[in-house]
Amino acid sequence: MSWSIYPAHSVVGFSVRHMMVSRVRGRFGKFEGTLDLDEERPERSSVEFAVYVDSIDTGVPARDDHLRSADFFDVANFPTMTFRSTSVERIGPNVYRVKGDLTIRGTTRPVELEVTDEGRNKDPWGNLRWGFSARTAINRKDFGLTWNVPLEAGGWLVGDQVNIEIELQAVKQVATQVA
Repeated sequence: MSWSIYPAHSVVGFSVRHMMVSRVRGRFGKFEGTLDLDEERPERSSVEFAVYVDSIDTGVPARDDHLRSADFFDVANFPTMTFRSTSVERIGPNVYRVKGDLTIRGTTRPVELEVTDEGRNKDPWGNLRWGFSARTAINRKDFGLTWNVPLEAGGWLVGDQVNIEIELQAVKQVATQVA
């Protein structure tokens, strides 16, 4: 059964170490994707997801502009980052390992997400909704995001590990019966 990601009730967020002493958090405001889910045989399920990188928001416009530049995401040449699953495996009650290919700045690497099924419900308009939480961490340098500045006391301005946290709500329209 195919489900569409509902952006108004979903979040694609990240955090990265800054100056080795704190974390900067951000999110992407524009994304889309589909989930083809087989409840009986999860290994037959698949996910496709695209994030429009120019929608990055860390709460600091100058930093967001820098992240959009060629130093980081280079949105002029690489406007989206994508994820396409290669396997889905149930690893516990309501918990899945979703492996797939993540592409950022034209570089594709395998990643693994831990995904929790948060449940389903019917909304007041007759639509079925299904929620998921996903987590992973990547090394930004693996995707060509190598810009950095050394700190006087040692270390680097921007950490290499990026933690990714996704809260998704997917929607499947229920066919309306005509009386």
